[in-house]
Amino acid sequence: MEFIDYYKVLGVSKNATQDEIKKAYRKLARKYHPDVNPGDKEAELKFKQINEANEVLSNPENRKKYDQYGKDWKHAEEFEKARQSQRSRAGSGWGGTHFTYEHHGGDFSEADFSDFFESIFGHAYSRGGQRRRSFRGQDYQAELTLTLEEAYTDHKRTIEVNGKKLRITVPAGIKDGQTIKLKGHGGPGVEGGPNGDLYITFRFIPHPLYTRKGNDLYMTHTIDLYTSLLGGKIKIPTLSGTVQVTIKPETPNGHKIRLKGKGYPVYKKPGQYGDLYVTLQVELPKNLSPQEKELFEKLRDLRK
Repeated sequence: MEFIDYYKVLGVSKNATQDEIKKAYRKLARKYHPDVNPGDKEAELKFKQINEANEVLSNPENRKKYDQYGKDWKHAEEFEKARQSQRSRAGSGWGGTHFTYEHHGGDFSEADFSDFFESIFGHAYSRGGQRRRSFRGQDYQAELTLTLEEAYTDHKRTIEVNGKKLRITVPAGIKDGQTIKLKGHGGPGVEGGPNGDLYITFRFIPHPLYTRKGNDLYMTHTIDLYTSLLGGKIKIPTLSGTVQVTIKPETPNGHKIRLKGKGYPVYKKPGQYGDLYVTLQVELPKNLSPQEKELFEKLRDLRK
């Protein structure tokens, strides 16, 4: 398996700040998102690598492990436990074998990982035929990028974690930055130990129309001068479809409309939604004809 440099994937230096990593990830995620590149396998692979890189580098602890162990960062805890056990054995007169682990950018396979322990502890982890000590598997971290439309309803998604595909249900109303735990879907346990857990963090692509605050959505909608003055009907897009709204005569610029129940769904409370707040922005007519100017001048005189 080819070693992938996560810093190069995100286009940042190894000294990049967390803010620089976050900005780089969001920019690339928008560019290579499958919804923006339907059917593009190369973009899909790039999107996967971007998420893997962000999974590691956006977490300070994972990043520290990656900087030390490279691709094998997920085994860092096992390496450290083995190191401590070896030192303990050496201090107890079990032998003074010294070992170090250095990462040179290559792969460290599961077979190598087992051999690593075998070389340190032999076929048993203690003397006298005692049972080997078991270790809990490594917890995995993953990120899933969503749009507001996708998160509006419960939906199925397939994610790939450590080479395995997993089918999950994303509940409606999930929030940006929210993390859920899937018990037992992390790394395999060592010597009969329990599997680790999988933690999935959800990230949202900025929406071109809506801003979300809690379960309420906010947007700006443009209306023409004549509708503002004389009233009329307008169509406003919502996450559940287009809604027709009646505008009263002499509606001022900046007027706010509340559409109850047309906001974002409440997490794990089916049928409950926030509200949609619409700020009306009156657009003034441009490139007036001589006749239009004359009519506006007459209107101005009448208003005087």
